[in-house]
This record gives sequence, C-alpha cells and structure tokens, in this order.
Amino acid sequence: MTYNWEQKDWLRFQYNESEFTELALQFVALAGESQGYVQSLSGNEQSETILTILVKEAIKSSAIEGENLSREDLVSSIRKNLGYPTPSFRIKDKRAEGIAMLLVKARENIDDDLTEIQLFEWHKLLMMGNKSINSGQYRSHSEPMQVVSGASGKEIVHFQAPPSVRVPEEMRLFIVWFNKTKPTGKSPIANLLVRASIAHLYFETMHPFEDGNGRIGRIIAEKTLAQGLKRPILMSLSTAIEADKKSYYSALKKAQRTNDLTEWIHYFSKTILKAQQDFKETIDFLVKKTSFFERYQSQLNEAQTKVINKMLENGETEFIGGMNARKYQSITQVSKATATRHLQDLVEKGILMSHQKGRSTNYQVNMV
Repeated sequence: MTYNWEQKDWLRFQYNESEFTELALQFVALAGESQGYVQSLSGNEQSETILTILVKEAIKSSAIEGENLSREDLVSSIRKNLGYPTPSFRIKDKRAEGIAMLLVKARENIDDDLTEIQLFEWHKLLMMGNKSINSGQYRSHSEPMQVVSGASGKEIVHFQAPPSVRVPEEMRLFIVWFNKTKPTGKSPIANLLVRASIAHLYFETMHPFEDGNGRIGRIIAEKTLAQGLKRPILMSLSTAIEADKKSYYSALKKAQRTNDLTEWIHYFSKTILKAQQDFKETIDFLVKKTSFFERYQSQLNEAQTKVINKMLENGETEFIGGMNARKYQSITQVSKATATRHLQDLVEKGILMSHQKGRSTNYQVNMV
C-alpha cells in the first residue's frame, strides 16, 4: 500500500467538518471553564498552574520519545523563562533548558504566521545539548526517513516519509496551508479540532527534521488550538498521548495510508478533549495542594516539606511504590533513624497514611 504523500489526491484531504461540531463545542466549553477557573485563582496560584502544566508537557513529551529530563532543571528553567522569581540554580541538563525555552516561546505571539525561521528556531532549542543532530535545518540525508520497530534484521517499517530532496518544497506548502487556514487566514478552517488534527498529521507525515518531529508536531497542534481560542492553551497534549501511546501510533499509521482523514480526526479530537479534561483535574489538584500546605506548612520541617513535594509532583496519583525510610534518606540525606522519626511524625499528624507491605511499611500522602 502506498503512503498518503505518494497518492494522487495528496493534500486534497477528505472529511466532513460537520461530523466534529459537537466535539469542538465540548472542547471550547471545557477550555472556557478551565480558563475561568484559573482566572479566579490568586496570582501565585495562576503562576503555579502555568508552571505545572508546562513542566508536565515537557516531561511527557520527552517520555513519548524515550527521554528522561531533569525535573529540577525543567522547573528552574521554565520559571526563569516565564519571568517568575527563581532561586539561583545551575541548570545542568541542556535538553531541559532548551525544551523549557521552546515551550515558553511557543506561547508567545500565537496569532503570528508560522514561518520556516520559527520552525528552525524551535528545532535548535529542542536539540540543545545534542551535538549529533544537525539542528535548525531540514534533514538532507539520502537514506529513507523511516519509522521502524523490531530487532536488527527483523525491523518492521511503520511509515516512510518523503525523501529529503522533497522536504523544502513540501514544507513550504505546509506553511502556506497552516497560515491560510488559521481563523484570520484566507481559507480558514472553522473547526479548531479539525485544523489541529490535520496540522499534526500533515507535519508528522513530512517528518522534516532528523529528530524531534513528534515534539514539534505536538507544539504545532497546540499553536493551532491557541489560534482557534485566541489565547495560549492550558493543557498538556503530550500527557493524553503518552497515556496510550499504542493507540496514538496505531491511529497515525492508519492515517498515513489514506487522505480520507475522518477516522484520524475523530481519534485526535478526542485525545485533545481528554487533554483538556486532564487539565481541569490538574487545577483541582493544585487547589487541593495549596490548601494542604496552608494547613500543614507550619508543622513541617524542611526535610519533610521536600519529601511531601516530591510525593505530590506527579499529581494526586499515589507515589509509586510508596514512601519509605530508604527513599526518605535518599531525598533528604538524613540518617535512617531521623527518616523513620520524621515519617512517624507525619503519620501522627495525619499528613501521611502508613501501609504494611511485607516486612516494610510504606507511606502515601493523606490529601483528604
């Protein structure tokens, strides 16, 4: 079977926009509700919300590609790029520094046209610290750009992008399409979910860079949504995708073999809606977290505060494996006796709940 870009109807995308009206209405309503909720928060809570969602996006977007970033470096770098008060801290992970700058920049001047210069700048930031990639330029190698899986010699080719020689012209056409279909463009696509779905698929089909195509493709989808809402979006698309990567790659594989995009738009629209719903849950958790610390902060010492923050950094889901004296020691560098005493103190205050697990005891935060 030929790929979408090899077919005679390439760029004549087929879909019925009216099929997705209800999904778009749901998204706009949920996004508006979330925006209103954020605006009702205090200044510090709003800042914490934006910081949290950008950190989450950076971590999950990199996780999809099999990379682990330093959370501490991410938090510090995003704080700095947002202009928030930032303690003096030496950022060691250049990848974290680069993606932090990228995510903040992508939220600026959302209605501006997309340009090749902007794409190259994004790619340079994404590849910061990676000297093995030719950053800030389209791929030019003669070998096929393939998405594969499987052991060496038994590889399965899931997709093959257009040859490098075609990329500059194909990307010129993509940029023209992107700018003319925005709300203020010459041929606007009214349904923002439809446009975001096509934009992401179109870019991923081109796979114009040596590396980083997935992450930039998600940023393009988010820029599309921001243009539709006329404000920076507040959600993590990567979180929704990373939660079920298998379905994402399966839907993408099917979509890259046809120019009838109906099935793909249904899948991606629902993924966007899930991401917006997840963000509302994130806000609810942050409000609970703020209330939690207001209630207990005066009862926590510095080490305990550090451990509780670590346990809550991934949201309200249980801290993986539970906290124990050994983990407490690793995080705080205190002795085993001190760790045990601190943990028991937190249980007595109702801050932690203890669970017996075999011969050991593990602890979870009591957010009730």
